[in-house]
Amino acid sequence: MAFPLGRLSAGPCWRAARGGCAELRAGSWRGRAGCLCGPPGTAGAGQSRGLGLGATARGGPRRGTGLAAALAGLAGLAGLAAAAFGHVARAEMAPKSSGARSPSPGSPGEEEDELARRCRGFMASPVTDLRELRRRPGDMKTKMELLIMETQAQVCQALAQVDGGAGFSVDRWERKEGGGGISCVLQDGHVFEKAGVSISVVHGHLSEEAAKQMRNRGKNLKTKDGKLSFSAMGVSSVIHPKNPHAPTIHFNYRYFEVEEADGNKHWWFGGGSDLTPTYLNQEDAVHFHRTLKEACDRHGPDLYPKFKKWCDDYFYIAHRGERRGIGGIFFDDLDSPSKEEVFQFVQSCAQAVVPAYIPLVKKHRDDSFTPQEKLWQQLRRGRYVEFNLLYDRGTKFGLFTPGSRIESILMSLPLTARWEYMHSPSANSKEAEILEVLRHPRDWVH
Repeated sequence: MAFPLGRLSAGPCWRAARGGCAELRAGSWRGRAGCLCGPPGTAGAGQSRGLGLGATARGGPRRGTGLAAALAGLAGLAGLAAAAFGHVARAEMAPKSSGARSPSPGSPGEEEDELARRCRGFMASPVTDLRELRRRPGDMKTKMELLIMETQAQVCQALAQVDGGAGFSVDRWERKEGGGGISCVLQDGHVFEKAGVSISVVHGHLSEEAAKQMRNRGKNLKTKDGKLSFSAMGVSSVIHPKNPHAPTIHFNYRYFEVEEADGNKHWWFGGGSDLTPTYLNQEDAVHFHRTLKEACDRHGPDLYPKFKKWCDDYFYIAHRGERRGIGGIFFDDLDSPSKEEVFQFVQSCAQAVVPAYIPLVKKHRDDSFTPQEKLWQQLRRGRYVEFNLLYDRGTKFGLFTPGSRIESILMSLPLTARWEYMHSPSANSKEAEILEVLRHPRDWVH
């Protein structure tokens, strides 16, 4: 199905976020009554034939390797951690056109104006030049870049509305080898201790070592002079609320293309969303998982159970014998039945983030809590740090890549965390209850 350049489905994510439109001023989003961003249009996403997995995914869940893993983790909101090179510059809104004639219906100018209007609703102008985006409106790289830009803006708008205090700092960075990204971070707000939403759009050549690691994942890629051309883009977010009764969320969605020496191209999508509560709230868990399941079910009944198990297996802290949180969905190497059908699935998942998460924060942001409950939150944050630094391949690859942008890689880490020697919760306590779930994942929707 053709995908118009200037439109995305107006799903529940937009409806949940549109009440909190904001504007960018001096590098921050500030809430206001009106907004420049108009609601997206619609694009039907009928029932899919079923989504297929690449070689790695068919073999079962595993943590990615190489630059593909940097994408898979996007882990510290790095947005392609291994590719996050370059300097940081303050982002600006896409410039408004001035002195332009009103285009006649159906003219190229109409499409350009529609794209420009849409870009003014983003946190910053797209990484790719607008002229290039207009030249290839039907290309998947264009469609995915606009999706991640829109997802970033919608999530930031929803978070800013809920917080009502601190604004987002918006940093635009460039990669000298090709591409760049936009990192949006809110710190020390009324509701959120730290919230980051980052996008990356990068391209260039993979090294022979990266190509070798991809071959180990089942991708037989032919290099030219030891190099492979690639394009990659994604959005990633980790949000840490202050209140221990409000859960942490992580999500990322990404697209990867590789061109072999003979011109043959390989593509795949990956991503997911998972919840990490400090205390178990059955109603919250059911709401989160049910919202994700509804997004998955629109594209096939087998997707949610498959990707839910993959999520439980991926976010496993082996040395603790427990999961990082209560899961969600996770997938990688999604490469069939078609680009368009997989894109529509990823779009549905991205649009599910706000309705799955924001109601939980609104529900718990003003809950009373004790010093003991705050202490337990800090200890659980320590587990979050352990997973990201010890097990997430994307984070590790980025940290050991010369010239990588460390600030972006580590944006997923909380402002505060705690470790205590031989800490163990009392039997039958609320703390012991969540540990039981982390050690033995549950089915939340049946």
